[in-house]
Amino acid sequence: MKSIYPDGREASTMPLSPGVRAGDFIYVSGQVATNPDGTPFIGDIRGEITGAIDAVEAVLRAAGASLDNVVKVTAFLSNAALFATFNEIYATRFVSGFPARSTVVVAFGHPDVRVEIEAIGYVGS
Repeated sequence: MKSIYPDGREASTMPLSPGVRAGDFIYVSGQVATNPDGTPFIGDIRGEITGAIDAVEAVLRAAGASLDNVVKVTAFLSNAALFATFNEIYATRFVSGFPARSTVVVAFGHPDVRVEIEAIGYVGS
């Protein structure tokens, strides 16, 4: 098992890894859209969804994979009304086939976070 850090660090300030490679699988922890300084992105929902997917993709790239390797996604939305917009943007990013997916409406601990995405990638043959 190997921790994955998309920004080149070798440790996290939180008790978690952004991603973990275990054999042929890559487990990406829940990712949210952030600004360059690491604070949560505050802005339009399209930017937040895109930013969360970008963050998942950055962890996958650090592990030598891409969104094409994703076999399972769990999406957390703060409101069911975001579902249609989420699906619209999601469909433009997972273009080589859709992974299995669960979408859950949750209450986030941060008032400005509306979307969090976790994923499992597979890089075996």
